[in-house]
Amino acid sequence: MSRFKLVFEKIKNKYDCIVVGAGPAGLTAALYLARFNIDTVIVSKDIGGKMAIAPLVDDYPGIADVPGAKLAELFTTHVKKHGVPMIVGEAVIKVKREGDMWCIETEGGRKLCAYAIILAIGVEKRRLSVPGEDKFIGRGVSYCAVCDGMFFKDKVVAVVGGGDSAFSSALHLSTIARKVYLIHRRETFKAMPHYIEKAKKNPKIEIITNTVITEILGDKKVSKVKVKNMVTNEEKILNVDGVFIEIGSEPPIKFLKSIGLELDENGYIAVNPDMSTNLPGIFACGDIAGGRCRYRFEQIITAAAEGAIAAKSAYEYIIRVKIK
Repeated sequence: MSRFKLVFEKIKNKYDCIVVGAGPAGLTAALYLARFNIDTVIVSKDIGGKMAIAPLVDDYPGIADVPGAKLAELFTTHVKKHGVPMIVGEAVIKVKREGDMWCIETEGGRKLCAYAIILAIGVEKRRLSVPGEDKFIGRGVSYCAVCDGMFFKDKVVAVVGGGDSAFSSALHLSTIARKVYLIHRRETFKAMPHYIEKAKKNPKIEIITNTVITEILGDKKVSKVKVKNMVTNEEKILNVDGVFIEIGSEPPIKFLKSIGLELDENGYIAVNPDMSTNLPGIFACGDIAGGRCRYRFEQIITAAAEGAIAAKSAYEYIIRVKIK
């Protein structure tokens, strides 16, 4: 869905609230705002965020074993039912204050203004930063198993990481590839025990711990990775056709600082319990939110909950501003 530029409904120049981002947090925020009868628009570079590329979601209550893309579709359909217009395929590149309103500009040159903005932009995939990574992006190096896994049918691939995303990707790729190496720099994992046990029992997955990739090699495309054991310092070469990097994410700090938002020590937006920020009229929710008042637990259900809270807070703020 993220590869297409879509505009649903007629777009105006001014709204009560702009929701930036259409992952579970942003879509839920828009849904609640619509139910509060707040004139709202969604602006997002894609639909569904990380939820849409999850191979399988089995921890969203009431909907067991659902592909992430399907769950994203269900969220979107619910929002569209309430007539919320969407601009999809245009990233927001600027947010600034103009009088009593906040205005955004998109990479497509579009400008929209509103009394309040909810930032639900998620975070960006973290890179390995090793030789060969940049060279082979799109030629064997990928950050999305669901998007690119089909290109590695009956081949050998490596997945890097130790969290839910890495294990989920490895399990998904095991249904496509001939063999999957799961490489993690530590002995223990952050992934859910359910994922870990499934991977350990999967004959196609070989888990390699205490190991890092030091270089990605190949000619026109990936053919090998050089790995190093962090305990023994032993180095060796693994023959692989693809490398899927799942080592976490990081916030777009430069963009957030350009707005004037207060950030925590890790670069996430510092939010209060009501998802408000240091800038009146700007709220944040989902993976991009941080600070002392937020307990970090990046799940679809927690993102959706924060979206609902942000919507309620934005609604109360908008009402106060409009009745002055």
